[in-house]
Amino acid sequence: MELIQKYYLPWHFPFRKELAGILVIIVIFLFFPYIIRTIDVTAAAIDPGIFSAIILAVSAILIFKSVTWWIITAIWPVFAEYSNEHFERNFKSLLSWQKVIIYLGFYLLVLFAFVGALAAII
Repeated sequence: MELIQKYYLPWHFPFRKELAGILVIIVIFLFFPYIIRTIDVTAAAIDPGIFSAIILAVSAILIFKSVTWWIITAIWPVFAEYSNEHFERNFKSLLSWQKVIIYLGFYLLVLFAFVGALAAII
């Protein structure tokens, strides 16, 4: 019953940092054409400049991160609970070379998954 109350009742809205970042980047993306036109009147509505690329890259990373965490909590709730409550303590007890291997391995796996997802979309 607690699981149903936690995830499916309408008054429960989990506000996470990822969601806040996605909302901010969407607002920036929507107001970017107006802001860029105040700076440069010759700019197009969707300017393919470097600023648009940065905004799109940040939004893609934030959306990828939040969707990945959402899938992990939906498919493996035990793993999500372990990650939130026990992982930090266990990670701190490892040796330094083990921490580096885990960190770099995880970073490379997420990076390759992100590049693969972008390549599949494009």
